[in-house]
Amino acid sequence: MFMLEVKKPLLGALLALSVMASSAVAGDASPKKNVDASLIYPIKDGKYQAYSVNTQNTKGFSHYGRTPTAAEIKAWDKDIMPDGTGLPEGKGSVEEGDELYAEKCAMCHGDFGAGGKGYPTLSGGEGTLKNQLVHPEKGDEPPIRTIGSYWPYASTLFWYIQSAMPFPNPKSLSNDETYAIVAYLLSVNEIEIDGEELDDDYVLDRAKFLKIKMPNENGFYPEVNGDVGSKEMSKYLNNSKNYGAGTRCMKDCGDTPIVHIKNELKDFHPAPSTIRDLPSQKEAGEISEGQKLYEATCSVCHASEAIGAPVVGNKETWATLSKKGLDELNKNAINGINAMPPRGGNMDLNDDQINTIVEYMIKASQ
Repeated sequence: MFMLEVKKPLLGALLALSVMASSAVAGDASPKKNVDASLIYPIKDGKYQAYSVNTQNTKGFSHYGRTPTAAEIKAWDKDIMPDGTGLPEGKGSVEEGDELYAEKCAMCHGDFGAGGKGYPTLSGGEGTLKNQLVHPEKGDEPPIRTIGSYWPYASTLFWYIQSAMPFPNPKSLSNDETYAIVAYLLSVNEIEIDGEELDDDYVLDRAKFLKIKMPNENGFYPEVNGDVGSKEMSKYLNNSKNYGAGTRCMKDCGDTPIVHIKNELKDFHPAPSTIRDLPSQKEAGEISEGQKLYEATCSVCHASEAIGAPVVGNKETWATLSKKGLDELNKNAINGINAMPPRGGNMDLNDDQINTIVEYMIKASQ
């Protein structure tokens, strides 16, 4: 067992929280501000405003863990930067990516990345982001945030796919498979590389990847990369004219005009829930092996009506399915059926584990 001693700087909100906590604990009386100009308050009586803070002394714990080896750091550090830093060698064609996408991605993101199954839409929306930021008078609809309309750098696309996808079995894609899927997603977003359209035979490799110019590369305000990025962001956010009109006001505003979001994003399917209660110990009970495997691999599709898969807990649906017999259901789960890939996309599961999952799903739906 070991602890990684990560020395890479945190970004964004984590950096702001780090600065907030360190300055407050140190007792610095001078007013501090976050990058968005909000005040940083001192920690008092173990709390930062309404939130409890761990103020325990950590001295004496340094002997736990060990310094990670270079190989361990390399395995963990998979960042891929816009300039190509961290981008591995490899290659993959649009046609290969089409096949991989149909097998591993379409079940959640829809055909051609069109969405509609409860997961992010990956294609379409060209120009909608810029129109809403620069010319809000052109329409009342919120911007459509997809790969082609929103993401400023393709490096994020490669990194995210290889690190977190496919959802039931992340980090399972090889470099070549990731290049192929990226090539396919760029093609359905009608993105050209060095003036060339990405047809089925187009092969994307590292050299070609570095020539990608995303449509929204210059659409983010302000520039956030480099050593001065945080300063530029703070300067931008301190000027309310960049994203609204009016004066900052949190309470007792009187006649002060309040800034409202004109095109608020509300179209969430399923709708977000505010319930955060944990089940009681009696309700939770002991988790079976079948439930553990189901939650790790299958719940991503079978726990949401938005996906279209039979939802565990729906008695009527599973009563109909059960008429096919356990052997037939196990066969479908192992070999795949309709939009469901073989073994739910997790090829590490053996037949016995699949059978255990199916038995749990049936029992949980009675």
